[in-house]
Amino acid sequence: MDKITIAVDTMGGDNGCEYIMQGISEALGKFDDINVLVTGNKEELSLLITKYNIDNSRINIIHADEVITCHDAPVDAIRKKKNSSLVLALNEVKEGRAQACISSGNSGAILAGGQFIVGRAKGVKRTPLAPLIPTKTSSSLLIDCGANVDAKPENLVQFAKMGSIYMENIEGVKNPRVGIINIGTEDEKGNALVKATIPLLHECKDINFVGSIESREIPNDVADVLVCEAFVGNVLLKFYEGVGKMFLGEVKGTLKKSIKTKLGAALIYKDLKKCFKRFMADDKGGAPLLGLKGLVVKIHGNSKNREVSSALEQCRTFIIHDVNKKIIQAFENGEA
Repeated sequence: MDKITIAVDTMGGDNGCEYIMQGISEALGKFDDINVLVTGNKEELSLLITKYNIDNSRINIIHADEVITCHDAPVDAIRKKKNSSLVLALNEVKEGRAQACISSGNSGAILAGGQFIVGRAKGVKRTPLAPLIPTKTSSSLLIDCGANVDAKPENLVQFAKMGSIYMENIEGVKNPRVGIINIGTEDEKGNALVKATIPLLHECKDINFVGSIESREIPNDVADVLVCEAFVGNVLLKFYEGVGKMFLGEVKGTLKKSIKTKLGAALIYKDLKKCFKRFMADDKGGAPLLGLKGLVVKIHGNSKNREVSSALEQCRTFIIHDVNKKIIQAFENGEA
């Protein structure tokens, strides 16, 4: 197939552009069918291209004079900072010079820019953010985790359809199980939004709806797609990340307490490392903003090289399997 071109905003995150360039270098070394457009300070990026020995034929710099910070009002920033690294990267997708955009910048600006610059696909009413979260045996797609805090029942049905297409094509899950996050498993439970959505999900023939999912069951791999509106999804995601970080910290602290525990840790080091790896966000890629005319992926503001490299791999898989086209076709044809 032809080369895949991915635009990367290097200025929006917390750690500067060095980790981003290091991650790009790692991804280019792993996949020979990727080219990258980086938006940011040309002088700084040129030095990092040399430092990480990146092939100049596979990377191009688009100089940006402005940066959208976490303090900027998202919509105003997208409209006024036309030469910001984020806007320039999104424009590459809009104009077809790149098939995807990755940014670790202002979440609200990424959401606004995705919709105003790249644009929603025909038939899509809301565009959800959808990260993968680890479960007992694999991962589940949490959709929506931060884009639509005032969603309607028909929006959640669309999220379920998009999530199913994503999991089947990106994670290889056949007939993915779709659940709606609720306070109980009975259909009559939940707030007004959930109660109104459940009958619509039961009626939807394009998804494998398994009913309501209580949050305590999420880690037990009870569903492949977890549907909710953004307020619930964002709270759940951050709690999930916080508990995971605390747990890993406690385990590591315990293993370093004494000579006995250090010896024990040495004996199980490989198995322990493999277990810990499943809970690390940097191996999961980013959260795609689904339902756009092109692919936009949000990664953590404090992303380092591994998460950047993983996000590039995620975009590559998304593009190879033509997931965006499948989502667009499903909604254009009235299947969703």
